[in-house]
Amino acid sequence: MEDWQHAGFGLYLHWPFCQSKCPYCDFNSHVATRVDTTAWAQAFAAEIARVGALTPGRALRTIYFGGGTPSLMSPDLVDGILRKVRETWALSNDCEITLEANPGSVEAGRFAAFRQAGVNRISMGLQAMNDADLRRLGRVHTAAEAARALETAQGLFDRVSFDLIYARQHQTLADWRAELGQALQLAAGHLSLYQLTIEDGTVFGDRFAKGQLRGLPAEDLSVALWDITQDMCDAAGLPAYEVSNHARPGEESRHNLIYWQGGDYAGIGPGAHGRLTGGMGRSATIALRQPGDWLKAVLETGSGDAEVEVLAPADRAAEYMMMGLRVQDGIDRARFRSIGGIEPLAKLAELEGLGLITLSDQRVSATAKGRLLLNSVLQALLA
Repeated sequence: MEDWQHAGFGLYLHWPFCQSKCPYCDFNSHVATRVDTTAWAQAFAAEIARVGALTPGRALRTIYFGGGTPSLMSPDLVDGILRKVRETWALSNDCEITLEANPGSVEAGRFAAFRQAGVNRISMGLQAMNDADLRRLGRVHTAAEAARALETAQGLFDRVSFDLIYARQHQTLADWRAELGQALQLAAGHLSLYQLTIEDGTVFGDRFAKGQLRGLPAEDLSVALWDITQDMCDAAGLPAYEVSNHARPGEESRHNLIYWQGGDYAGIGPGAHGRLTGGMGRSATIALRQPGDWLKAVLETGSGDAEVEVLAPADRAAEYMMMGLRVQDGIDRARFRSIGGIEPLAKLAELEGLGLITLSDQRVSATAKGRLLLNSVLQALLA
């Protein structure tokens, strides 16, 4: 069995366009007044066919439309892409097909058509549950629109997740406790809960550098917010199965688990990343980032890839550890060694003594405390 088969094979499709650019966002997203849907349909079909020729005989476990704002895509485009995918690969009987959505009224009205096209899971970006903080985060929907869109999605799809950002400006423990309590009442099976991070190259990053981003939490408040999040989600039956993701048992994001557990995934669309195993070994792929450049390259040269790098065994093992320790189950020690990793036994014992990891003959996993300090744990293990 090839190593990627431990976690399976998935497909990520990147739609790079948004209605507006959020000030905290460093994803590859762009505001466009006009999109040539016909050309984009041709390009996606061509890339699916190209990557399909590199991965013959495989069955897709998951498909994920990310962005950007994929819910701005026309349902006909989503339907056409999924038809091409089915022509190219077999789909597992329980293939998870996720589409990211914003809760504006325009996108919400398309949910039934997305369901008809084959989408069976929605991941919705609520981000906050009150209008003042939504405005501060640059979101264009209101809390009432979000509630309506969530109700619509939950009426059409068996599996619906939504995102919230916390540790926001001027947010208190009481604020977050009330907001998370409201979210847990609405959540069906999955929540993604992210602490606000200030990224270089974003509007928030520029404001922060100028001292204009006020009210961000101090470190002790950020830790307290994290602790409340874990406690409340545990009590509600949605424990953390990954650093920022909480789910009822069986409702975990199967697509993201392919990333975290070291499976193969094709990345198609501007800026998309992939990991594919072939005759030369496991390769990292990165697509051209600018939408116009990617579209032109696919239609004129036959490939949207900007980089394809065959990964050395040590790099593959390091990546498996970095991704795998994000998940509650951690990593398989024998698999880590078989990929090419050398276990830092002294560091493992030290971190176990500090209560940051749990260690057995078979597995290494980060504790809740260790996931809070995961960057430091990984720095120690991979030094």
